[in-house]
Amino acid sequence: MTVLVASDLDRTLIYSTAALGLTMPDPVAPRLLCVEVHESKPLSYMTETAAALLTELAADPAVVFVPTTTRTRKQYQRIRFPGRPAPYAICANGGQLLVDGLPDRDWRRQVAARLAQECAPLEEVHAHLLATADPAWLRKARIAEDLFTYLVVERALVPDEWVKALTQWADARGWTVSLQGRKIYAVPRPLTKSAAMYEVARRTGATTTLAAGDSLLDADLLLAADAAWRPGHGELADTGWTAPTVTALAAAGVLAGEEIVRAFAAAVARDAGR
Repeated sequence: MTVLVASDLDRTLIYSTAALGLTMPDPVAPRLLCVEVHESKPLSYMTETAAALLTELAADPAVVFVPTTTRTRKQYQRIRFPGRPAPYAICANGGQLLVDGLPDRDWRRQVAARLAQECAPLEEVHAHLLATADPAWLRKARIAEDLFTYLVVERALVPDEWVKALTQWADARGWTVSLQGRKIYAVPRPLTKSAAMYEVARRTGATTTLAAGDSLLDADLLLAADAAWRPGHGELADTGWTAPTVTALAAAGVLAGEEIVRAFAAAVARDAGR
């Protein structure tokens, strides 16, 4: 019996300083482990307890732990989880499947063929974002892995009407819009974490799939898994999104990450009859 554990990273397993949500008194705040450094500065954290639990989980021979993220390969490779490196990782929202750290070319070709058939070109969507975004709140515009595009914005200044209009425009062209912190993503609808998860399950012979995530871009992953969890923060929590196989946690911030790893471990133990 093999259990595949596919978890989103940012604001699910790992947390920036701004996303930690340390609302408790300082003397009882959890000890933190830095798992990402960028430009010589600490960037992302887990609680030490979550890191220890994840190390134990990933070392279980019955478990295939698959980090699953919208990050590019370069952004993902900055993360250093404790324990042995994950044999598989899903990056670029399912557009890149890494096997022992290297991109799987066959998977990338399959993804490219689907996108060409089912949605408007990346160049058209990126140009529309640049043409309609207001310089007053736009800070950066990026294309990720030649697969999707996103803006870095001053969130408080972005009109809700603009996001709604962009969502409608993109939907008619086969694209999805997701707002995550200071980033607004436009992602082709066929570009999904769930499709890549199914591929890893096929290759590993996994009989059970578990998942976690906090954003709209994680919804397909959570629905595809046999059991899934979402934290008490993020896009999905803000909209009250849930499903029969998805557990909506009350915990928010970095403590939600710890609770998610505990839930994974408990589910693996139940599946193995331990």
